[in-house]
Amino acid sequence: MCRTGHSAKRNVGPAGDNDGVLLKRLVDASREIGATRSRTRKTEIISEVLTSAESDEIETVVAYLSGELRQRRTGVGWRTLMELPKAADEPQLTVADVHDRLEEISRFKAAGSQAARREAVRALFGRATEAEQAFLRALIGGELRHGALDGVMLAATAHAARIPAARIRRAVMLRGATGPVAAVALTEGERGLEAFHLTLGQPVRPMLASTANTVAEALTKVAPDGAEAAVEWKLDGIRVQVHREGDRVRVFTRSLDEITTRVPEIVEAALTLPVTSAVLDGEAIALGERGRPRPFQETGSRTASSADVDDLRLRVPLSTYFFDLLHLDGEDVLDLPAGERQRRLDAVVPDAHVVPRVVTASTDEAQAFFADAVEQGHEGVVVKQLSGGYDAGRRGAGWIKVKPRHTLDLVVLAAEWGHGRRQGWLSNLHLGARDESTGELVMLGKTFKGLTDRMLTWQTEHLLALERHRDGHIVWVRPEPVVEVAFDGVQTSSRYPAGMALRFARVLRYRTDKTAAEADTAETVRAIHRRDERGL
Repeated sequence: MCRTGHSAKRNVGPAGDNDGVLLKRLVDASREIGATRSRTRKTEIISEVLTSAESDEIETVVAYLSGELRQRRTGVGWRTLMELPKAADEPQLTVADVHDRLEEISRFKAAGSQAARREAVRALFGRATEAEQAFLRALIGGELRHGALDGVMLAATAHAARIPAARIRRAVMLRGATGPVAAVALTEGERGLEAFHLTLGQPVRPMLASTANTVAEALTKVAPDGAEAAVEWKLDGIRVQVHREGDRVRVFTRSLDEITTRVPEIVEAALTLPVTSAVLDGEAIALGERGRPRPFQETGSRTASSADVDDLRLRVPLSTYFFDLLHLDGEDVLDLPAGERQRRLDAVVPDAHVVPRVVTASTDEAQAFFADAVEQGHEGVVVKQLSGGYDAGRRGAGWIKVKPRHTLDLVVLAAEWGHGRRQGWLSNLHLGARDESTGELVMLGKTFKGLTDRMLTWQTEHLLALERHRDGHIVWVRPEPVVEVAFDGVQTSSRYPAGMALRFARVLRYRTDKTAAEADTAETVRAIHRRDERGL
């Protein structure tokens, strides 16, 4: 469907104010999205807003209803967002107004610009109603969670443009962002999507893996007919997408940020390949003695820093491993079966730079490979279907990851009021364990993952009955409830007094059969931390 009723430029009235979608429309939509559990209804709400947007507003509408800013970073801190002026009485801000003002605010870079940024924020918020201020505060602070996840936004774009969702999803994969695709789909129709194709130097959205509890379960999902599947080590590093065109190499992260200048080892590895052009998917990881992975934080810190790269390279060298191939010497291969892509990858990448892999239909062989990966200090394995193409940007049945599950019984110290669909429920839990040397409870992290609606309802009532005091949106409780949490590891952290924090914690269940005195201690967590630090 091509849209002909919207101009490419916003109209400007005599007072200089922009016509267009009012911010209030997004605030109301956000409230409606958060209030419903129906994916269909969420899709309809977003679709209605998209079809009412001017062509040059669509990208911003998509970003804001996805809980994101187009600027990524504005430099506005939480303290500034807590010191706001009196709200306006009537809605007047448009989506375009907000985007333009935030664009200006994000450009305050010079020394001494903090005061100017603060005044610009106050000017913007002074034109917003109370509801709009709350929306903007959550949006800028990265706390806008109302259930409009990426899959819903893609479905809404397809619905609004009357284009098959698969076409939208593929275009988004190739462009790496939903906003630009939505703008083209709604203004030029399906034919306009032909402009999106794999382009060397422009990252595509990476294919993601769903999860299984066991290797046998993963094999059944990937190959229900008992066919062979690829089983690969799952490395605990940084996902990288490497584009080579002649002598030029560019390296991107999973979030599509470019880090080429920070990772010369990856550039050098790519330049050794006997190819003229290629796009490779892989992992960068810092390894220690005997090839065991160093703590994830070391890899993360190394790839995040652009300061004194030569020195960092000496102290924390990176190893590069590839596991997929999307383009080779002028040919896009992402639609070829995975088995063929692996064959072509193996033909141009030496074994030293290929993720260890076994192709098998045997559960026993796959399980043994999984056990060896874990023994070597890695996260687990990814089981991959050999017949599927590269289906980026969503978690399907083509890739299934399996990791050993660590669990702890921890004490709930506090909970935070939820946002969006979880509005009115106590959601994000503060988790702690008792330090045996002092007898005090020490905090080890937070999580809202794994909580079902039933658990949220129960814990809100239960925790409010244990309330001690409140600190803003945090409700501190008597440290009595015990929850069983699964997690991926323990990392060093200066954020908490214990000096460590759980990685990717998620709630499994409340242990109503246990008292806080029976929960795991901080020493138990430290033992896991020491093991993780040593890569054991």
